[in-house]
Amino acid sequence: MNRRQWSMAGVALAAGAAGAGVAWWRFQPHAVQDGAMAVFWASQFEGPNGERVDLQAWRGRPLLVNFWATWCPPCVEELPMLNAFHTQHAARGWQVLGLAVDQPSAVRRFMEKLPLVFPVGMAGLAGTELSRTLGNASGALPFTVVMGRDGAVLHRKLGKVSQADLDAWAQLA
Repeated sequence: MNRRQWSMAGVALAAGAAGAGVAWWRFQPHAVQDGAMAVFWASQFEGPNGERVDLQAWRGRPLLVNFWATWCPPCVEELPMLNAFHTQHAARGWQVLGLAVDQPSAVRRFMEKLPLVFPVGMAGLAGTELSRTLGNASGALPFTVVMGRDGAVLHRKLGKVSQADLDAWAQLA
């Protein structure tokens, strides 16, 4: 390789590293915004059957909140694991809440095919904004937030949860 080719290769490598760094930063959970927890706990949504989903009711016990949508393949793939987590750990005080960032009619149709044993709130676009205040700067889905008994955020994950994630989080309560 001549000098020019080495220079071009160096520039390409630097550009690739910079792009990877920006992508990594963008898709990592960021800090929870000031006042976000007060807004979270004060939020209310409608459930799939018209019931009121008042987030304040979930305070005092460990809570896994999952932001999802019917059009999001990783979201749909992880829902059976979240159902199982809810069933297995409810006796230990764990709660699971799904916040659907989707059209209510789409969520209702979806839940006819895959009933969820945990409560779901129809969060719509407000759910995207709420997830951003909790550190999901990109607004990507799925986004999961784990909170302790005191209501503080213990863990956040952008992307599909794994069984290993759920097993580790179950030990936090």
